[in-house]
Amino acid sequence: MKQLLHQLNNRRKSLQHLILQLLFILLVSGLIAAPAEAIGVYQMPNVRAGEPTWVIDKAEVLSRLNEGRLSNTLDDLAKKTGKEVRMVTVHRLDYGETTETFTKALFEKWFPTPQAQANQTLLVVDTLTNGTAIQTGDAIKSLMPDDTAKSVATETVVAPIRDGNKYNQALADASTRLVAVLSGKPDPGPPVVEEKVQVASTFTKAEEADTKNSTIWVVAILIIATVVPMATYFFYQGFSG
Repeated sequence: MKQLLHQLNNRRKSLQHLILQLLFILLVSGLIAAPAEAIGVYQMPNVRAGEPTWVIDKAEVLSRLNEGRLSNTLDDLAKKTGKEVRMVTVHRLDYGETTETFTKALFEKWFPTPQAQANQTLLVVDTLTNGTAIQTGDAIKSLMPDDTAKSVATETVVAPIRDGNKYNQALADASTRLVAVLSGKPDPGPPVVEEKVQVASTFTKAEEADTKNSTIWVVAILIIATVVPMATYFFYQGFSG
């Protein structure tokens, strides 16, 4: 009997050691969700005026279908009017960077001279904070004044995002408005937003989701580390009885 209990105790310790090793491997390998890596201007791909790169979805919030439609629409706009619009989504910016500073720096990186900037519009969405910003060149301002451009970024884009993080709709709506304005048509204006009474914000930040996923993994593994040895012990107890 003593020998059986000794063997059982050794098995229990081996199982606990194995489970702790598994927990360590999961933590190190990143299977437990970790916050997405921050991105800076110089980590963005290079784009030049006239190049048919219209949508860069670094945050991966757009469907392939919608990304394709946006690209086709903006490409058609460029061919017909010479006015180029680019849309960028990012998930997390470098520390100290804001959506406005990032957009300005990226605009200047891609279009370093006034001539290259003239017919350009750059719209950026940061999905972590749901911040938006827009930058335009001098030739764009005659068709779309700064107030209108700001309205596109802070009203047209933001309204669908506030209504459940609808990024596909947000950029589709922005595209429709930008194409109209830059084609010389009347500005359809920002969306009409109905006031909704909310007890608390419905925004769910990606960081919160990451933390929740990490907690679930840790709790599950700790439960396994506790339950499996106990179950093994009672199994051998019943077997020995």
